[in-house]
Amino acid sequence: MRYFLDTEFNGFGGALISIALVPEEGDQEFYTSLPLPDEIHPWVEQKVVPYLRHVPQGVDYHLTREDAAFHVAKYLEGDSDPVIIADWPEDVAQFCMLLLTGPGEMVNVEGLRFELLRTPGFSSAANSRVPHNALHDARALKVFYCGE
Repeated sequence: MRYFLDTEFNGFGGALISIALVPEEGDQEFYTSLPLPDEIHPWVEQKVVPYLRHVPQGVDYHLTREDAAFHVAKYLEGDSDPVIIADWPEDVAQFCMLLLTGPGEMVNVEGLRFELLRTPGFSSAANSRVPHNALHDARALKVFYCGE
C-alpha cells in the first residue's frame, strides 16, 4: 500500500519534530511528535510548534525517537509492500534516520520502498488545512497525488 509522508524538523538538517503517514486506503493514519530540542529555529518556533497538536485525539505525543521508530514499524507491520511517498527529500531522510535505533540496528520493516515526487506548483503546506503540521500536510499530499 502507499503511504503519504510528511515530517517537520528543526530547520535544515535539524532534529525530527513530528512525522505523519497517511495511507492511500482506509483511515488508519500515523502521527506523532517528538520532544522539542533545547534550541528551536525561529521559523520553526513560529510556523510549526504552535500547530503540533492540531490532530485527532488519541495521538501519542512526545515519544522518544526509539519509541517512535517502534511505533512506525508496528504501524507498517503486516504490509508486505509498503511504498512511502514524499514530495521533499528531507522527509525521506528524516524517516530513514528515525528507523535507526543504534549503531548497526534498526526497527524491523520489510520490503520498504520510497517514491519521491517532483511537484512543481504544489505545496503541501499551501494546500493543507493546518499548514506545517505533518499530518495535515501528508493528507494534502495524498489529495494531490490521488486527485480526491
